[in-house]
Amino acid sequence: MSELFDAVDALVASRSPLPPPTERRRLRQAHALTLDEVAAALGVRRATVGDWESGKTEPRPPQREAYARLLEQLAQLYPATEGTGAPQERTGATPQTTPGTAPKAPPAPAGPVPEASAPATSDSTTPAVPDTAPPAAAPSRPSPAARPATTSRRPGAKKAAAANTPATPAPGGAYAHGPLLVLDADADRNVTGYGVGGLILDVPAKSLPALVEWTLTEAQLGAERLHGSGKDADPLLVLTEAACERYGLPAALSHEERLAGRLPEGHKVVKQLERAEWKLTKRGLGPWARIYRPAQGGRRSCVQLCIPSWRALDGRAWGHAAQLEPAELARVLGLYATRVMTPVGSTAVTGLQLMTALNPPTRASAPDAEGRRHTEHRPGSLGTQPMDPAPCEAPDGHPVLADLPRFHVRGPDEKLFEEAYDWARDLTDEECMKRHLVGIDVNLAFGAAANGAVVGLASPPVHVANPAFDAALPGSWLVDLSHVDLNRVKVGKQWRDLDGALLPSPFTPSGRRPEGPAWYATPTVAYAVELGYDVAPVEAWVRSESGRFLDGWYKRLRDAYVATMADLGVAEKLPPDEFLTAMDGYKSRDPEAGIVVDAIKMTVKGGIGKLQEKARGGGWKPGQTWPALARPTWRPDIRATVISRARINMHRKMLHLAAATGRYPVAVLSDCAVYAADGPSPLDVLPYDADGKTVPGSFRLGVSPGMVKHEGTQSVLWGANVLEQLAGDGHVANLARYIKTGEVTAKDTGE
Repeated sequence: MSELFDAVDALVASRSPLPPPTERRRLRQAHALTLDEVAAALGVRRATVGDWESGKTEPRPPQREAYARLLEQLAQLYPATEGTGAPQERTGATPQTTPGTAPKAPPAPAGPVPEASAPATSDSTTPAVPDTAPPAAAPSRPSPAARPATTSRRPGAKKAAAANTPATPAPGGAYAHGPLLVLDADADRNVTGYGVGGLILDVPAKSLPALVEWTLTEAQLGAERLHGSGKDADPLLVLTEAACERYGLPAALSHEERLAGRLPEGHKVVKQLERAEWKLTKRGLGPWARIYRPAQGGRRSCVQLCIPSWRALDGRAWGHAAQLEPAELARVLGLYATRVMTPVGSTAVTGLQLMTALNPPTRASAPDAEGRRHTEHRPGSLGTQPMDPAPCEAPDGHPVLADLPRFHVRGPDEKLFEEAYDWARDLTDEECMKRHLVGIDVNLAFGAAANGAVVGLASPPVHVANPAFDAALPGSWLVDLSHVDLNRVKVGKQWRDLDGALLPSPFTPSGRRPEGPAWYATPTVAYAVELGYDVAPVEAWVRSESGRFLDGWYKRLRDAYVATMADLGVAEKLPPDEFLTAMDGYKSRDPEAGIVVDAIKMTVKGGIGKLQEKARGGGWKPGQTWPALARPTWRPDIRATVISRARINMHRKMLHLAAATGRYPVAVLSDCAVYAADGPSPLDVLPYDADGKTVPGSFRLGVSPGMVKHEGTQSVLWGANVLEQLAGDGHVANLARYIKTGEVTAKDTGE
């Protein structure tokens, strides 16, 4: 009999009415479910669930019965609310605004000196406005590991601004709704904003100018300044394809627009902004756009746009973020904004801007006789004026080299060439008898190298002839290091005999021994002294004003990286074996947090790279200036110092390991080293005792920057085949380039 009852129940359920498509979507989002999660539970494709929610198709048995049951349970948890108030949050918090009253505009940051009329473009850094007001308390960080609690609005809710007022901010907090919103539009052209912590807001604006106005006056978006003398972060709006179409923007740029990086000036939306007296920076309305009005009375009026479908989120840094659902994308970008800073462009641009946000160039002076404050240089910063590099530090084509012959090629004695390692050698007979090649990779190597780096600040380089080397003085030194013999070096305080032919030279990116005088950054020359050798510079360009400009930048990114890795189950101070276990498939535990980890890594690398941004565009000619040179943060000398420290740190670890164990790398690529070993694990390369201690000064397994993780393992036979396959003209293939996946592409082979 029970089987008959079950059959009757199934028959009734197969014909039971379903809520309308918009309500289906609301219920799913209210429970923070993704399309992928619902599709997996029902055994259908993601696109199928999307069609059910858009009304394109209707579910059919047997999925219809299960889908109806899911929606029925969700409707009990999240009933549609009546009234015109703002949507309620799952936590039960209700908006504290009176219906019919518009919220007050968020207060502008107090500052005695007006800001520059135009905000920074995504590829430039402008001086921060001095401010004597104490910085507001940093907002509490939401738990990133948990799925965000969401809000929802009932279908057909009124869109009037007064009827959708955001919740009252916490006392003293001007940015109650976080740093950003991801905007999406439905089939009825209603726009919904997805924010940090699962927040969902109705967006009443009908045009892009109205959207900017609403963002600045009602949305309560933004982020507190990272330094008391800095400036608050502008609100960020991320537009999905549907939101772009709603506001008259194309879902994708045309080929010509993509090459130009923006919409044409005659586009109707650009004209709308002009009529409403909004301005665009020189980059125009592109993937990352800034819309602003000149500052008045110290109040900043600027909104940043990010348009993923216009390729704003580069897949090399953000993975598949551009394909995420709006709520999921809001979580990814919100987590990054909370732990790093609100994105202002690519991860490289954001990394550079973070340096200025944490170390502003100006501050408010003490009151003068009339009680007024003025802008003054803030000690420890790079200042507000761009600076020409020393000739040896300038990249090819820089204006300071305009007097060189047209086709002159500068050698090591004319050009500072501090770059990361790209070195490899053939396997020895003993290494060929081992079974595995194990790659180990340094975490945030350039970030760790930036920590504690003493760099030149706002003073220009000064030329000195026949100087005495001073390791505490940042600069570039012309010195002959060809006499340094890696067969006999100081390791700590003891002289040790090693096989120098099996180690790369620490003084060149290629690992080859230098052949004569060459320009080096201070850390490279200091390492030659550390190895026990005398140095006699011929000349130098040094900077008298110096400091640890990047320490705060490193700490911010280090904390962001370590905290996000902890969310993925990889904590600090794990024993080596537990660390390797935790790292196995760590991104699969939370793919969204995994995206943030990769973005943080690219922020470190890109930020350092931006310190020497090269000329771009077909119209530039050698000897001419280019836009990046106008930034105080265009500092190739600082980049050279960081990269020098990273390469020296890598060599020091390899040297200590070789001295203690007789193990030498077979390949090094930037922050990855490959060793031959009897087993497949890094523990077969790095010796650990019963107390969990390894060789002092060498590689250590762990999540902290400067420690190492497992990059990949391949067989020695695989390595021998790759070396043979890519051999030619004395070239030895760098196995570190392929150790992670083992794949060698046709491009690598030249086919």
